[in-house]
Amino acid sequence: MALFNLFSKNKKETLDKGLEKTKQSFVTKLARSVVGKSKVDADVLDNLEEILITSDVGVNTTLKIIEKIEARVARDKVLGVDELNSVLKEEICALLEENNAINNVDFSIPKHAEGPHVIMVVGVNGVGKTTTIGKLAHQFKSAGKSVVLGASDTFRAAAVDQLIIWADRVGVPIVQQGMGADPASVAFDALQSAKAQNADVVIIDTAGRLHNKVNLMNELSKVKRVMDKVIPNAPHEVLLVLDGSTGQNAYEQAKQFSIATQISALAITKLDGTAKGGVVIGISDQMKIPVKYIGVGEGIDDLQAFNKIEFVDSLFS
Repeated sequence: MALFNLFSKNKKETLDKGLEKTKQSFVTKLARSVVGKSKVDADVLDNLEEILITSDVGVNTTLKIIEKIEARVARDKVLGVDELNSVLKEEICALLEENNAINNVDFSIPKHAEGPHVIMVVGVNGVGKTTTIGKLAHQFKSAGKSVVLGASDTFRAAAVDQLIIWADRVGVPIVQQGMGADPASVAFDALQSAKAQNADVVIIDTAGRLHNKVNLMNELSKVKRVMDKVIPNAPHEVLLVLDGSTGQNAYEQAKQFSIATQISALAITKLDGTAKGGVVIGISDQMKIPVKYIGVGEGIDDLQAFNKIEFVDSLFS
């Protein structure tokens, strides 16, 4: 129990540190907006709206939050500025709850009678997709799961090479055919190999180019069809990786990929290097897709299962 508590404490400290830039920007602006005010009025709400938008929460999501706070002001008649932080925390948590945000307390995976749990990972080049796969494999292995990687991003030689390096680092097998190979063929072999090894989970990398083009849609559809032939209903998850430091551009990428394929979960990376952490709230709200993992550091353990309560707490702590 003590070891678990220590782990939880270290994880929360990493989260606090990873969101430091977002928190400093947000909290500092919020504090300035209420100087000389004793209650939440129209000026405070206007300032709050601007703060949320500039923190990359997004216009539509910001308006939802402001409307909820306006309703509380009208109901409670007088809302002191000293209560604004706690009210804002409550409304953001409630918004994440409404939009199917999930609280993952570990890296467990469901069992399937037909074979291993299959995760197909998508995202444009440069968002940290390969690194996320490597860290995800490490987390699963640390949780006692056997993992197989599939290098189906065959468009770039570097993508295959990077995944091989991660497989070696983590100590998990990888199935690859090199640059230029048919991505669906690699996925087929990876699932066959995982079944033969009685593995728990397979993580399939995919090409990160042309996220708004029809040929990527066709390629992803083909990969999914081939995997379904090996393991019925595979992939069980389609995980979209987004770079949190790109702010609203990440939201645009999410929209494009949701057109190309059915996304079931999001991983938002590089939150430690940006003040745009509010994008997590906006994307979850606008896309109605749960944020499952967040990247809050460069270390191998710094990919965390997303916990909405801890996330919001770290923004305001």
